[in-house]
Amino acid sequence: MTRPILFQIHWLLGITAGLVLAVMGVTGALLSFEDEILAAFNPGVITVEPDGRPLLAPPDLARKVIEQVPQAKISRIVVQDDPAAAARVSYSIGASKDREIVYVEPTTGRVLGPGGGHGFFETVTRLHRYLALPGDGDGWGRQITGFSALALIFFALSGLYLRWPRKALDWRAWLVLDLRKTGRNLYHTLHAVIGGWVLIFYLLSGLTGLWWSYGWYRDSVNHVLVGEAASPAHHGGPKTAAPLPPDPAIAWRAFEHATAGTHYSAVTLSLRDNGEAQFRAKLPNARHDRVSDELTIDGRSGEITSFVPYAQRTLGQDIVTSIYELHRGAYFGLLGRIGVALASLTMPLFTITGFLLYFARRRRKQALKAAVRDMEAPLAPSADAAILVAFASQTGSAERLARLTAKALPGAVPIALHQVDAGRLAAARRLLVVASTYGEGEPPDAVRRFARRMMGQPGDYSHLDYAVLALGDREYDGFCAFGHEVDRWLHANGAMRLFDLIEMDGDDADAQRQWQQQLAGLGARTDQPDWAPAQMGAWRLVERTLLNPGSSGEPAFHIALEPLSPADCDWTAGDIVEIMPRHDPRRIEAFLAAAGMEDTAERREALATRILPSGTEAHLDPATLRPLAHREYSIASLPTAGRVELIVRLCRAEDGFLGLGSGWLCDGAPVGGLVSARVRPNPAFHPPEDTRRPLVLIGNGTGLAGLLAHLRHRAALGGGPCWLFWGERHPGRDAYHAPELDELRRCGVIEKAEYAWSKAPEGRAYVQDKVAAAGDGLRGLIDAGASIYVCGSVRGMAPAVHQALALTLGAEALEAMAETGRYRRDIY
Repeated sequence: MTRPILFQIHWLLGITAGLVLAVMGVTGALLSFEDEILAAFNPGVITVEPDGRPLLAPPDLARKVIEQVPQAKISRIVVQDDPAAAARVSYSIGASKDREIVYVEPTTGRVLGPGGGHGFFETVTRLHRYLALPGDGDGWGRQITGFSALALIFFALSGLYLRWPRKALDWRAWLVLDLRKTGRNLYHTLHAVIGGWVLIFYLLSGLTGLWWSYGWYRDSVNHVLVGEAASPAHHGGPKTAAPLPPDPAIAWRAFEHATAGTHYSAVTLSLRDNGEAQFRAKLPNARHDRVSDELTIDGRSGEITSFVPYAQRTLGQDIVTSIYELHRGAYFGLLGRIGVALASLTMPLFTITGFLLYFARRRRKQALKAAVRDMEAPLAPSADAAILVAFASQTGSAERLARLTAKALPGAVPIALHQVDAGRLAAARRLLVVASTYGEGEPPDAVRRFARRMMGQPGDYSHLDYAVLALGDREYDGFCAFGHEVDRWLHANGAMRLFDLIEMDGDDADAQRQWQQQLAGLGARTDQPDWAPAQMGAWRLVERTLLNPGSSGEPAFHIALEPLSPADCDWTAGDIVEIMPRHDPRRIEAFLAAAGMEDTAERREALATRILPSGTEAHLDPATLRPLAHREYSIASLPTAGRVELIVRLCRAEDGFLGLGSGWLCDGAPVGGLVSARVRPNPAFHPPEDTRRPLVLIGNGTGLAGLLAHLRHRAALGGGPCWLFWGERHPGRDAYHAPELDELRRCGVIEKAEYAWSKAPEGRAYVQDKVAAAGDGLRGLIDAGASIYVCGSVRGMAPAVHQALALTLGAEALEAMAETGRYRRDIY
């Protein structure tokens, strides 16, 4: 819960304060090197050619300036021990409060002029401090920059939390920038990794920047570091006669006497209207200007009223005195200034990548919503459409490809295959079918009645041209079986093939491109966006807990994955996570040995995600092998959890090695390691739009994950009652998530729960037995509008439950419920 909330606040502040921080970053970087920039652009004014004569003291410089500018009222003089550096003198004319700054030749006192660029840096300063908005330091621009400084601190800390790697001591996780990534993944990498590089600098800038924004902050810092609040501005008591102006000569003599001839690299003399002369004397080789002895002297009597040598400052006094130097990094010397300047210059990068991620997230969410909306939108195909694109879909993949096909072909109309009747076929001249195969070669639920009635009767379709894209899973014996049945049915009834049936296993990009190429030959648009699903993203495996210790069955695990980008936390109950699997390392080892290939780490990695051929060739190039198909798992959690939770049973393949998906999640992937995954919408298993509709949830084993998502969804939103039928082996060893199910029952989300234990001491029972025994209650609940959701094993449970429901409700009624979406199955 914490991560999604922090992420929402993080991006909300980013799109509000990001632009301000970008401006503050660029202007702050410029101000860090203001003196150097001005000197570089003003040779002969700020820098001079040494003439070998002695440097003039501040009183002599003041006198020389007044000779050249008679009405000048000098307020500050800065001299350096570098003969190539001009002295700097600030003054006002007469009663004017406007301050002029000029540079003066340090040996002759000749005024060299103001130099160029000061006006530019005044504007930069106003932008940095209060965005150059009206009111200057007392205006609302100051509040905006103060709020932005607070936001910067939050960005640094929340960003650190959001990207904290499980292996925190692995420097690569913090510092390595993978520029091989593209698009949204590249934006996220730049944002996260470079954010880690500059985090300390941003915390420093934010914490010191608050000093000038909020009085309470200054008082608090002073109290903590110095033991007292900051001194309030002195506004004086009763008005008295104005004091005499300070005499620079008297003040200078007192300064020289107090410092006993100590050598300083620079001295700043400030002449105050109250008669005081303040000196800041920078020590040789000082890191910054505040490494200085500071004196306050009565400018008429020469009396020293305050003398604070740098060596006598406490750490707290040094920090408070040097807040500005801390803010610009000079407190840590030249490298500190360079670091702060570079970090400040990256602020626009975070603004840009933040906005790109925001817009990418919006586009992704909109595309996801559009896809779901399209797939859930009712179809109303014309009865006389000439081109039909029919789909038989269980989890939405076939429907998605059919809709994309229809968009690409001018005049084509998408339609669910079970809506195709003799009249529509008679009117059509071309039929394209995208057909999934479900379970052991079965048709999807919604087209069972179509397959039995329509495909079981002869017809004359000689007027019809057709093509079939068959979707399936090669792990099942009946790979693409229903697609082949549709192809044989149409061909046997006289329809003419436009091209041979195309088989597609999972995300088979070659098969998809082949389908698109064939469509292009039929006149389909070629400017359609890529049909391929979104790229896999990086998710961290954060939890793996054995759910059934001591069970007689294979171990089942609670698996939790957190996305590296919290923006990926967006799905609906019923959706699926697709995992890119990896081979059991022992399988690869055996393959390499059988092939006589050299066993290297590089070759193992290259083969880990590829389909291994049955034959063996020692010169085989792994790059030529087709990639493994993804594996799908029902999501048990809701997005508010901030992570995908799964229930996965560790399985073994026919070759004796661990399964591709389960082996990787339950054994191969280290906790804290990364897994390639993506969330895929599964509208065919989404909750009813009307939450008042009762739910009948039926499943077994790890199918509890898909049912648990619906129970959690109903618990969060409220609504109609839920009946749960679920089966496993033993009540003492296989009762997954029993405490949560008990709590859901106690609070009324689960109205009725029936558990079937096949290995219970008192006797075995199966889910279908519990469903059949509840026949009367089920019929009443269905009459009240309930929907049935089944999740679990395609072998044994799903067909047995289907038969029990058909006997209880009637086969026709059950098929009708499937066509209208009230009977939904997610079985595997």
